[in-house]
Parts: sequence; C-alpha cells; structure tokens
Amino acid sequence: MEDLFNKTLEERLNWVVENHSNIVFSSSFGQEDQAITHAIFSKDLPVEVFTLDTGRHFQETYEVMDKTKARYKKEFTTYFPETAQVESLVKAKGFNSFFNSVEDRKECCFIRKIAPLKRALKDADVWITGLRADQSENRNDMKMWEWDEGNQVHKFNPLIDWSFEQMEDYLKENKVPQNSLHKKGFVSIGCGPCTRAIVEGEHPRAGRWYWEESQKECGLHAVK
Repeated sequence: MEDLFNKTLEERLNWVVENHSNIVFSSSFGQEDQAITHAIFSKDLPVEVFTLDTGRHFQETYEVMDKTKARYKKEFTTYFPETAQVESLVKAKGFNSFFNSVEDRKECCFIRKIAPLKRALKDADVWITGLRADQSENRNDMKMWEWDEGNQVHKFNPLIDWSFEQMEDYLKENKVPQNSLHKKGFVSIGCGPCTRAIVEGEHPRAGRWYWEESQKECGLHAVK
C-alpha cells in the first residue's frame, strides 16, 4: 500500500479495480467526490457510482448532478431514505427536529443517510470515498486502505493525503463540473438546513451542523 502514495489518482483507482471486484463509490458531488468521479467516468472504470439523496439537498447540488451526468454521459445510482421512516419521524418530531438536540440530529442523519448507505453497501467488497485527512480531526488518522467494521467492507480513500490545493488544481485542470455553492463560501456541502457558508479562518467543516459543538460527522464515517 505504501507504493500508492507515489501514484496519481488514476493509478490508485486502477490498482483497486485490478485487485478487487464489487467496487462502489459514494458521491455527495462535493469537490473531492467530483475529482474521483472524473477519474472513474473518464477512464470508464468498473466502479458503481452512487449517491444518497436525503430529500433536503440544495438546488445547486441537484444542478451539479445533472451537469455531471451530461458531461460524462454516465449513470449513477441514487438511494433514497425509506418513506415510512421519514413519515414517522416528521409526524413525531416535525420537519426540523435536528435542531433540537445532537441525538435528534443524529436520528435524522441515520434515517436519511446511514440507513440508505447500508443498502448501497450491502453487496460491495470495496467502498471508495472522497475523504481527505485535513478535512476534520476525525479523519486525520484514517488510512488510504482500511476495514470498515460497521459496514463490513474494505474502505479505500484515494485522496486521503491530498491537500485542498491539490484537489482544486486537479478539478481546474480537468474542467470538472462543480457545485456553484463552493464559490459562495460553502466548502463542505450537506443538507440545506444543516449547512452554512464559512468565513475566512474557520474550519472547513464549521458550516456543517453549525449550531453544534460536535465532531461535525453524521456517522457515515464513524470514529473507530
């Protein structure tokens, strides 16, 4: 694995597809994920690209989804939360229960994101993510290749050692479609009600669940 740190993104992904099968990639259509999407789609790699539609996305996120599909002429799978679970949550706690407490916010994240992720990873052997080490404290200790015990899947983080500048350069060089919110101070983009723009000097994930003093994670990439 150490040799991969001297490889390009495309070479890292080639290593995965040459040595493994049943590979999936989860995209939120943020900058990191768009870099990986470009590498997968432009090289026609045998990787299933999927996304989780929580039902609370920004309109700009849907726009970049369509732009990506038009640019690469490729399909991706969309997983939605179970209707009954969303209906039950809204009936019991209203539309914005995530503001009430960390527990209520995590309940919403579980229904809208984590449960659909479980379905997406059900038959996968390798899960590719767009995680970078400097995104948050929780991700500093993550490896490029690791075992995800909770999802019982190998997890591959090909951008884990990339800097923000490396990522931006890659996107610019390859003219990759990007979410227009990135130019408005949104570095990390999640659900609309749970994300705000950040100001200069703030942590990249300060805009996620901005009313909380937490680890700024929804549980998709849980602390070990």
